[in-house]
Amino acid sequence: MSGSTLLDEDFIAKIEQLEIVSRKIITGKLKGERRSKRRGHSSEFADYRQYVSGDDLRFLDWNIYGRLDRLFIRLFEEQEDLWVNILIDCSRSMRFGEPDKFDYARRIAAALGYIGLSNHDRVRIAGFSDRLRTVFAPARGRRQVQRLLRVLEDLAPDGEGVTDLQRGCREFALAQKLSGVVILVTDFFDRRGFEGALRYLLSGGAACEFFVFHILAPQELEPELAGDLKLLDVEDGVPAEVSISAALLKSYRRNLEAFRAGIQQYCTRRGMQYVFSSTGVPFDRLILDYLRQRGLLG
Repeated sequence: MSGSTLLDEDFIAKIEQLEIVSRKIITGKLKGERRSKRRGHSSEFADYRQYVSGDDLRFLDWNIYGRLDRLFIRLFEEQEDLWVNILIDCSRSMRFGEPDKFDYARRIAAALGYIGLSNHDRVRIAGFSDRLRTVFAPARGRRQVQRLLRVLEDLAPDGEGVTDLQRGCREFALAQKLSGVVILVTDFFDRRGFEGALRYLLSGGAACEFFVFHILAPQELEPELAGDLKLLDVEDGVPAEVSISAALLKSYRRNLEAFRAGIQQYCTRRGMQYVFSSTGVPFDRLILDYLRQRGLLG
């Protein structure tokens, strides 16, 4: 297939053999292309276990009973769907930096969505700012790849109000029962904090594996500012007059590091994978190297 503005042909060739890896048991309702570790009643034999009262008698192995005079149940590997749920921050603060945070986030969604569809996973993508909107309704199969890339290319930041991370995560979790891999891509710039938002995602429970992508621009990590300035919040327009000094920049870096550390600790304690990246990190390195090391791709 031809490339797009988000994924070029060389990069697509590099991800063709990758797949999204879930280390948890997936409980999809439909039998799909992915083999899970859960034991079901499909056609591929896996193992035996001793019969207990209440087991389905159709799966008794009478040959073993004839030899050992003991009842054993045949177990089978079950083929299941893996759901790949991606939620992208589409607020105006994402349209900042060089490289641009929003473009970086769209490329993450495009790459993971492409890999999921290529492996017959069910891919679902939504965006949020002050509200949630569906970007890519649940779909599976390679035939959906071009549509995925097209809708992500057309996606743009929106919202008349400030970022509402909690509302976005709540509506995303309620719109469809979460299962499989759940991926959030955001800069976490919300004055109301992040804990409530992540709690809503965690409501998916043990059926989910969570990856939280925290994306910042190099200019946010190391601001190149000096002198007396009047700064405006890109979302709510609230002004702040500041005098930039070495001491103020040092304090800013310290506070930003504490902010990042707080999110990471919250995620780690709850079994969520925290992935931080500057948009200055080459995109192909993030996908091909770092995400494989973290176990999301294999």
